[in-house]
Formats: sequence, C-alpha cells, structure tokens
Amino acid sequence: MAEIKLAAEARTEFGKGAARRARRAGKIPAVLYGHGADPLHINLPGHETMLAVRQTNALIGLDVDGEQHLAVVKDVQRHPVRVEIEHIDLLLVTKGEKIAVDVTVYVVGESAPGSIHFVEEQTLSVEADATNIPDSIEVSIEGREPGDHILAGDIELPEGVELLTDASYAVVAISEPRGEESADEESAESASPASDASAE
Repeated sequence: MAEIKLAAEARTEFGKGAARRARRAGKIPAVLYGHGADPLHINLPGHETMLAVRQTNALIGLDVDGEQHLAVVKDVQRHPVRVEIEHIDLLLVTKGEKIAVDVTVYVVGESAPGSIHFVEEQTLSVEADATNIPDSIEVSIEGREPGDHILAGDIELPEGVELLTDASYAVVAISEPRGEESADEESAESASPASDASAE
C-alpha cells in the first residue's frame, strides 16, 4: 500500500470549542499515539484526510511542523447526523513493525452453476508489516459446490501476513438459492390438486 503524505500542525488549543474552530477552518482534530510516547494532538487538512481515510488501513506519512511520523488510522469519529469527520485516532508505527489490523475479504471466481455464496465474515483479523498491509484478502470460490464452507484457516494469505481470526470460522458459505427451491415447491403443490381433480 502506498504511503499517503499529509501535512499536519500541532494543536495548542483543546476542548470542544477549539475542535469546532478547527473544523470550521477546514481541519480535522486528531491524536497520534503509540510506542509509549505522550499523545501528540494535531490538526489534519480536512479534504486530503477525508480522501485518505476512505482507504482501509491506509499508511499515512505525517509532517507535523517539520517532524516526520508514520501512522495508521485506528478510529474515525463521525457526526451522528452529518457525514463529516469529527476526530481521528492515529497509531504511530515504524517500518518493519507488525501490527494487528482487520482486512476486507474480497471474493473472486464463480461457484458451481445454480449455486450462490454468502460472505459470513466481511473482514479477517491479521498481523502484518505496518508498511505492507494488504488492501484486501482474496477468497476464491471457483467451482465450489452447495454445502461447501471456506474457513479462515483455508485461505491463502499474502507473504508475511499471519492470521489472527480463529481458523475454524466460516468466511464464505456456498448454497442453493432458496427462492428457486420455494418456487419449485409451490409449483408442485399447485399441481397436486389439479391432478387429484382430474383423477376424480
């Protein structure tokens, strides 16, 4: 994943009033923490930051008043009614450090004709290098038959990525469409009285 560069500034004012003023100025209040250091309170550029957090587990290179940091987004707090971001928690990371993250499951391939699939787990918890977190984890359903289940432990992970989710968890299930089964049953039921009447 490519590093996203953001220029930030250290915050000298705190509290709800200061946060509102920052947001009115097009900035997003944030806190950078980790590695036992004191939390660093910063303001991020609003538009660039909103684009950055759209990318899951984005690696962010921060320039805070000339001081360089690497971080990943740990939490985004949004207004309960409006979609605007109110605050962001950032975790300080270093190159070569492994961190626990949730990565989105991406289904590829086609299951057997006449079958459908259900994604039981939308994400997998994994441990990965902070500077090499996968954008998604592919799960192939190619040729899978109804009744098949793909477990977390069955999925091939990218090199250097370790599974943290319980290996026995079902991630994708293959089944027959219930709608078609119901339609067949209804057809059979509606045909039975006609057959009985003709017999009489």
